[in-house]
Amino acid sequence: MGEPVRAAADERWCEKVTVKFRNTGGSPARSGTVTFATHIIGALGVDWATVESTGPLPAPIDAGAARTETYTVCVDAWRVPLGMHVETRDVTAVLK
Repeated sequence: MGEPVRAAADERWCEKVTVKFRNTGGSPARSGTVTFATHIIGALGVDWATVESTGPLPAPIDAGAARTETYTVCVDAWRVPLGMHVETRDVTAVLK
């Protein structure tokens, strides 16, 4: 997996996260799950909480191939009051 690339979304409790997946195995990845660790950041830069969410892997990914996918990652709106924002810092994937 490549590093996640973050971009602003329409709401402060969401952001667009683009990830490049590369299948380095010898067989196609037919399914899988992507997990996002989204940090809720206060106005002064304090990391208040981390919320995990999941999405589907952009499958299939052939052996030796790469695929890029953009996800809209959101947390509950009530978790992000005015002046705060979200940052999806960690992305992990399980390929099957």
